[in-house]
Amino acid sequence: MKASVYCVVYMCCILLSNGKEVSDTSHIMPLYRDPSPKNQPGRPYFHLRPPKNWLNDPNGPMHYKGVYHLFYQYNPYGAIFNKTILWGHSVSHDLVNWIHLKNAIVPTKPFDINSCWSGSTTILPGNKPVVLYTGLDSKNQQVQNLAMPKNLSDPFLKEWKKYSGNPIMTPPHGVKPDNFRDPSTAWRGEDGIGGRDGIENSAIRINLKYVLKASFKSHDYYTIGSYDADKEKFLPDDEGLTGSSSDLRYDYGKFYASKTFFDSVKNRRILWGWINESDSSTDDIKKQWAGLQSIPRQVYLDSTRRQLIQWPVKETENLREKHVSYFGKKLKRESLFEVSGITASQVDIEVSFMLPKVEEVEVLDPKWNDPQLLCSTKTSSVIGGAGPFGLLLMASQDLTEQTAVFFRVFKDNHNHQFVVLMCSDQSRSSLRQGIDKTTYGAFIYINHKDKMISLRSLVDNSVIESFGAEGRACITARVYPKISVYNKAHVYAFNNGSLDVVIPRLDAWSMKKAKGN
Repeated sequence: MKASVYCVVYMCCILLSNGKEVSDTSHIMPLYRDPSPKNQPGRPYFHLRPPKNWLNDPNGPMHYKGVYHLFYQYNPYGAIFNKTILWGHSVSHDLVNWIHLKNAIVPTKPFDINSCWSGSTTILPGNKPVVLYTGLDSKNQQVQNLAMPKNLSDPFLKEWKKYSGNPIMTPPHGVKPDNFRDPSTAWRGEDGIGGRDGIENSAIRINLKYVLKASFKSHDYYTIGSYDADKEKFLPDDEGLTGSSSDLRYDYGKFYASKTFFDSVKNRRILWGWINESDSSTDDIKKQWAGLQSIPRQVYLDSTRRQLIQWPVKETENLREKHVSYFGKKLKRESLFEVSGITASQVDIEVSFMLPKVEEVEVLDPKWNDPQLLCSTKTSSVIGGAGPFGLLLMASQDLTEQTAVFFRVFKDNHNHQFVVLMCSDQSRSSLRQGIDKTTYGAFIYINHKDKMISLRSLVDNSVIESFGAEGRACITARVYPKISVYNKAHVYAFNNGSLDVVIPRLDAWSMKKAKGN
């Protein structure tokens, strides 16, 4: 079998300097200091965010001279979205601990005087980074601009200069001037790399798989297909994006405006996404910050070549501390047990569940075609057959507060496979009012010969990232409990189904605070 690889396809652009000189970018903020209150129960400790103010879309992550860079949309003036947005900049040697630098791209010129919005980075031949970004110009129309590092010998790339020929693109005829933003760069030539872990965007070969991503309705959708280089056309393998609940998503929860880059040092493609808040703007102003970036995820092509798999980068495990394990635990119907001995408000937990015999599970009704709606109806407290079973996270001791991440197992007689419903149920996540407590869901299709299904959840106070079936479905949630904070938080494994559930193994680790948080 030939090796399968994939590229992420967004928007193609040609980057040319035409010999014109560029102008310096001024810096308007010093290195970040952390003036925000420390006693904040929802404050994440190992998810990337600036110490203060508003953050949204990740921009152009990359690796340069031994340093990982992440740029992001940032409001330097407060914790809510503002008219003036610019490029924040953080760097890391390990994708876990971060140094927050001066803002990279800030409004200074007529072509971006009102804001520097989202864009991407590209490494040009000769190992020369370049930024393509949206500027909100003096007429408040969105245009595309270039910027380059001022000093290529600086691995931190602390200073950037803008191309004197900006803007390089203005809204074409028929495109509204306030709807022409967030460019991404593309590839050049062939490089002959193979593998399942992703490749440089310059590769164009017949056996490659490409990913076309679209962000809309507050989610990131994708479809897999091929790319016709001669016609410059993407060809989806199936029907492509339909706008329905059947479309594939990177993440079925709070995860948006994502970007990837290829880490050539470790031969992997890494994905970041913006995780926004679920509380009110008033709450954000009070705590003085809003928004964070997801744990960086390595992205793979599934062996079926029909979907992507995501998994936290290996470096995340360096934050693991105290460890507890359980083996061969049996959860009888409507029972639970506590995972003790760890810090439940900051934990990385991995658990596997034995699947029941296929003839014992409920048949999936064809009308149940929307997993989020099904999870909202069949919550964690609704008793079923094979499920719900999973984890109760950020839970109070009396369970009045809990975030349930769980599975229900059905069978599809037509396709002779398990259909597993994965849910993240926030309906009882907090006693506080005025918080978005949306429940999320995804379907996972498993061969009836499979014996187990796994779940991994990373809990960081107010954010829970969950990976089902070894990363075949991902759900991110924000939670703001009133009672179950700090050492009052608990973790439980539970089974509310009528069938007993066996847990072959459960591992949990307390997580350290990352530097820069």
